[in-house]
Amino acid sequence: MVLSGPRICVFPSWLGNPYLNLMSLAPSAAGYEVIGRAAYQSLLSSLAALGSGDVLHIHWTSPIAQSARNSRQAQRRVRDLESALSAARLRGVKVIWTVHNRLPHELMHAASEKRLYEVLADASDVIHVMAPATAELVSDVVTLPAEKIVQIPHPSYLGVYDSGISREEARLSFSLTDDDFAILFLGQIRPYKGIDLLLKAVDETVRSDGRRPILLLAGSANAEAITQYEELRPANVRTITSFQSVPDSDVARWYGAADVAVLPYRAILNSGSLHLAATMNVPAILPGIPHLQEQFGAQPWVSFFDTQRPTESLAELLSEDNRLAALAPDVYDRFNDEISPWTVSLSYLQVLDRIAG
Repeated sequence: MVLSGPRICVFPSWLGNPYLNLMSLAPSAAGYEVIGRAAYQSLLSSLAALGSGDVLHIHWTSPIAQSARNSRQAQRRVRDLESALSAARLRGVKVIWTVHNRLPHELMHAASEKRLYEVLADASDVIHVMAPATAELVSDVVTLPAEKIVQIPHPSYLGVYDSGISREEARLSFSLTDDDFAILFLGQIRPYKGIDLLLKAVDETVRSDGRRPILLLAGSANAEAITQYEELRPANVRTITSFQSVPDSDVARWYGAADVAVLPYRAILNSGSLHLAATMNVPAILPGIPHLQEQFGAQPWVSFFDTQRPTESLAELLSEDNRLAALAPDVYDRFNDEISPWTVSLSYLQVLDRIAG
């Protein structure tokens, strides 16, 4: 088989991941062959097959060291990858690393993960960051060489979740009335994401306009997260839950029913959920972390809760009528248009052409 162009091995490539699909739009159109791999062994096999002009693009690192059975295997995996990267670079393979997180959220082998970050920082031709403050925020874990850093923002999700459902239809599907104020968290549900803060804050929410707070909680949840929810479920607030992954075809219904999306994280580097809220024209509440305030503070649809008193601050924001009033679509359009999927993907293509050419 004759290949259409240079190959990009994307790791890990999880089936149906919208972010990866959006980033690949322009490269695929330009003739790059995108190869997705999700498991560690398949990463090594594919890396060994890459040659001059091909690119390895590593995204989330958890399948490398964090999926190891024990610390010894985690260390060996990092060493083997380091050797494989060295050999690949001698063959002319280029390496890109996207820094999605400061560290994996559920960290099992910290020393190996930090060593992996050092290996990737050294081996990468380009280190892709989305948040401008990334290098500073990960500096206690790894030093990112400034000359390797390229900032390309997270894309919007324009065109991904269009379903044609109206707000009235979406709210009716959940039996919501105009007297209900729907508070949404949609995404993978884990204790580290601050779900406890959200549950407590919703329980303390008293709307100044008299509307009833309703919690919409949707996303895949493990046993620990479900137990936490059962223990903290607000006694006097109606909650609507779906503890499984929300199909792409149903995402617009959940957002269409929402009055606000809440990201109650205690710590965060990047969040696709924020961009999804913007795409759906739903105001969002984020933790008042300095780098988030600097990056998104000018957006009128974004509010920040005080991380020093998170439950009280979040409840106050959810109770205020004027802060979360409906905004004109153009305030979201300005944000989304600047980071449209095609625009962001073209920026990625320019990086690929520069290093693979």
